[in-house]
Amino acid sequence: MKKEVQSRRPEVRVELVKIKTKGDKIRRRPLSKVGGKGLFVKEIEEALLKRDVDLAIHSMKDVPAELQKGLKLSVFPKREDPRDAFVSCLFKMVEELPQGASVGTSSLRRSAQLLHIRPISRSSFERNVDTRLRKLDSGELQAIVLRRGWTQASGLSDRITALLSPEVVLPAIGQGVLGLEDERRRSEDTRPYLPFE
Repeated sequence: MKKEVQSRRPEVRVELVKIKTKGDKIRRRPLSKVGGKGLFVKEIEEALLKRDVDLAIHSMKDVPAELQKGLKLSVFPKREDPRDAFVSCLFKMVEELPQGASVGTSSLRRSAQLLHIRPISRSSFERNVDTRLRKLDSGELQAIVLRRGWTQASGLSDRITALLSPEVVLPAIGQGVLGLEDERRRSEDTRPYLPFE
């Protein structure tokens, strides 16, 4: 995204600021048990409102329906592939999983849809994908299911066994979409405006 901003506005200096959110810190509990949506945006939105940063980039699947007062979503780059990826060392597709197979996923949505297809047992709520991959490679899990976008960003596309069509596992709302959030402009605000316009 930094390159995209600079290609459109070469006169603007872009500095990336990493902000660790509550969602980033909770690694061993499913998000559905600790608050779900909003866990990955609150601290970033607070930084925007305090003007510690000028622009926030969110994965739209993590953004609540209602934004904090004074903020707006202004830009949505082209959507990436929203499908979920099936990764297994033993099976080529979800339908081949045997009854009671252990499938690792941190998503309640994915788990419910997988259970509708096959009588599996979801044994891993571990959100750390590297840990899930280790459990898969050691045979503790027969498969894992995760966002295709994560595998692309992490250089693990070659681990994908199959992509799950939306008819089989419906992706999360906003999955594969980035949203750029900034302050609502004030008439007295004379700072240069950074997003694409």
